[in-house]
Amino acid sequence: MGSRTSPSSGRVTIRRAVAQDAKRLTRLVRGSGAYAGKYAAAVEGYRVGPDYIEAHRTFVAVGGDEHGGRILGFYSLVLAPPELDLLFVADEAQGRGIGRQLVAHMQAEAGAVGLDHVKVVSHLPAEDFYHRVGAVRTGTEPANPPAVPWDRPTFEFRIPSK
Repeated sequence: MGSRTSPSSGRVTIRRAVAQDAKRLTRLVRGSGAYAGKYAAAVEGYRVGPDYIEAHRTFVAVGGDEHGGRILGFYSLVLAPPELDLLFVADEAQGRGIGRQLVAHMQAEAGAVGLDHVKVVSHLPAEDFYHRVGAVRTGTEPANPPAVPWDRPTFEFRIPSK
C-alpha cells in the first residue's frame, strides 16, 4: 500500500521503517499519552532498536503537507507467530484516521505473505479502537508483572485469502 489522502490528515504515506527511524519510534512509544499514569511502567525504558526494525515488518506513517514529513505513527508485524506487536499513533495525530490506515496496511501486508490471522494483545485504553477497526475479541492475556501488572484483552484480525 502506498499513500492515502484525506481532508483531515493531509497526505499520509506509509513506508517501511529504516534503522534511522529507531530513535523516533522509541520516543513515540515512550511519549504516548495512552501510557501515562499507572500504565507508564509498561513503556519505561522501552526501546525500538534498529535490530527490531530489521527483524520485523515495521512500517511508519509519515505526514506530508502540514506535518513536514514527520512520523505520525507506526506498526510492527511479527510473522511467526503472527502478531501485531506494536501500533502507535502520535497523540497529536490521533482521531485523523492514521491508526485505521496503519491497520489496513498491516492487513494487506499479512495477506501478501499468506497469513490468515494476526493476534493483538491490546493495551486497555486501545480496546475500543481495535473493535472499531474490525478485530474480534478472543480472550485475555494475564498480567506480566512488574512491567504489565494488569490483564490485557486479546484480539484477532482475520485476514481473507486472496
